[in-house]
Amino acid sequence: MAGLNGILSVAGVRLPSASALPGIGLLRRWRDALVHCLPRPVRRWLALRNPRLVVQPHGDEAQLLLQIGADREPVGGLDLRTGGTVTAALARPPKQGWRETWLELQASEVLLRRTTLPAQVQDKLRQVVSFELDRLTPFNAKDVYFDARGLGPVARGTKVDVEVAVVRRDAAADWLDRLREAHSPAARLAWAGAWPGANLLPREERPKPRRFGSLVTQLLWLLLLALLVAALLTPLWQKQRALEALDAELREVRSAAIEVEELREALERARLGSVEVLNRKRGQPRMTDLLRELTDLLPDGTWVQTLNFRDGEVDARGESDQATALIGLLEQGVGIDAVRFRSPVMQVANTGQERYHLSFTYSRATPE
Repeated sequence: MAGLNGILSVAGVRLPSASALPGIGLLRRWRDALVHCLPRPVRRWLALRNPRLVVQPHGDEAQLLLQIGADREPVGGLDLRTGGTVTAALARPPKQGWRETWLELQASEVLLRRTTLPAQVQDKLRQVVSFELDRLTPFNAKDVYFDARGLGPVARGTKVDVEVAVVRRDAAADWLDRLREAHSPAARLAWAGAWPGANLLPREERPKPRRFGSLVTQLLWLLLLALLVAALLTPLWQKQRALEALDAELREVRSAAIEVEELREALERARLGSVEVLNRKRGQPRMTDLLRELTDLLPDGTWVQTLNFRDGEVDARGESDQATALIGLLEQGVGIDAVRFRSPVMQVANTGQERYHLSFTYSRATPE
């Protein structure tokens, strides 16, 4: 798939080239990696849709090779001294033509040099090298075709290692003119064993690509890549949505479980409280037993006016004709202890009785 270079003009509207768009280089690498993963017959079928014609000159004659993907097939020969189109020189012209023409020189005709330049010039490498050619080679920039590439940073990143390829213009000019006359101008000038993407031709001498067709191709590849990414990400998205739904259900179930646990704990506390009340009630003596005990112990002529019982402590008030003897009588009762007067015994004038106020502990347990 060809990249779009320069400016695209459609119906009078000037658009930026596709190669200038952000991410196009990354998309191309993804595309090449995707194509490389396809079966060989499929790769060949795709390559047949956009083959390249490679012209390899040897003196005044050149061999014509049709490059399909990474493979090359001889398809004819071309003579520098004769006229005619390139199509007429092909023994087996491709049915749909070829995408572009490459002129590939012999490696012995190309001069390679290595140098270092400041790292700041890496974005304008070709322009800077054009000013350095007279220092690196015995030629001037106007007398040669050249290209350059950065090989990586050196000197702790302050400089960049640069490889420069140079060929004299007269070594390729005749063939470049011959290809223009043959209605198949060279889009790339390289040499045998050139680095990927090497092109000695300056941009102004390269033929303008079919921008609209290339733009459509770029968009189709972009659409294909988007569909592929969607196909890969859709199952992950669906699983993520299912996981989120399960997580929401889990939170609801966990909330319900917490409520049930809190309710169970509340019921358990209520049960323990009722059991505690029952146990305490069971441990307390019955008032009927206390009244029966007091009835049996208190002598005739003794009345109890108030009787209070709290936490095992009994408080009694009343009148008796022998109040001073009550302590000894009550201490004989079962479960009665610590009998004492709470206040002095007082004589009641109009009845001759003695008013008493005493207390004691009563711990007689309720029988099972």
